[in-house]
Amino acid sequence: MYKVIAYSVKKEDVPAAKEWAKENDVELTILHEPLTMETIELAKGHDGIAVSQMHPITREMYEKLAEFGMKQIAQRSAGYEIHDLKAASDNGIIVTNVPVYSPESIAEFVVAGAMMGVRKLPLIMKAAEEHDFRWSPEKRGRLLKDMTVGILGVGHIGREAARIFKGIGCKVIGYDLYPNDEGRQYLEYKDSVDEVVKEADIVSLHMPQTEDNYHLFDMDMFNKMKKHAILLNAGRGGLVNTEDLLKALDEDILDYAFIDVYEHEEAYIMYDYRDKEIEDKLFERLIHHPKVGFTPHLAFYTDVANRNILVFGLDAVVEVLKTGDSVKRVN
Repeated sequence: MYKVIAYSVKKEDVPAAKEWAKENDVELTILHEPLTMETIELAKGHDGIAVSQMHPITREMYEKLAEFGMKQIAQRSAGYEIHDLKAASDNGIIVTNVPVYSPESIAEFVVAGAMMGVRKLPLIMKAAEEHDFRWSPEKRGRLLKDMTVGILGVGHIGREAARIFKGIGCKVIGYDLYPNDEGRQYLEYKDSVDEVVKEADIVSLHMPQTEDNYHLFDMDMFNKMKKHAILLNAGRGGLVNTEDLLKALDEDILDYAFIDVYEHEEAYIMYDYRDKEIEDKLFERLIHHPKVGFTPHLAFYTDVANRNILVFGLDAVVEVLKTGDSVKRVN
């Protein structure tokens, strides 16, 4: 029987985790805390490890896991930017992720965010809360089906978002480093990011974050976008220069931004700050900006996705332990 330790397991996921352990004949240690240098000793004596966190995993931590005899670490998310893949490989540790768990969940959330911006729902509802029930031009929306939507990153989530937007009646265009034929069912590929942003009324980000596209959306890029365009980001926070985004909104270059990911979110996401001070003033400006709809990295958060991401991540642990490799390997 394998002994596996899972960090950052939400309380709501404990029953599903225990069910998985029983079905797979695994002795599972469940922790609510993330993997840190303070909690890493708890992994000693286990065969496998699964994490779901936003705190970086450092070379020192990989070295420590290697000392414990760990051969793998399973990230229970699609993104794996927190991992130092070279450090993992140097220490003989296979890193896996969960590339697909419910593309529909994120895509539907993104379309909902687009609709909020197009129909000015945050402005309308805030005015109603203040008992201002007037009809006025600033509350007048546009018709989504008459818009062009640009999808940047035409993977599983990007394709699903394109499918929904196309179903509404939108013209959908997109860009991907590696265009796939399945995407052509729902959108027209363009040759560059610039071509997409110059034509699109709504731009939705679904690309992974790399050194090459860090802060891709800065003031230069915002100035290339159509007047009154809307930006949707449920991809990676580092794709957007937040300071420049707020400036573009303040200067009416952009009409609205729906933001599910923030470039410095790891100190705040999944924590209760109702009685605490937010020290990151840029983050505070973002979440309180009248032209921003901010959600705390939960576009994926449906019953289906929540279970899949837990189970698929744990499955990858056992796959590596049994076979020595995984189809979900990222290093």
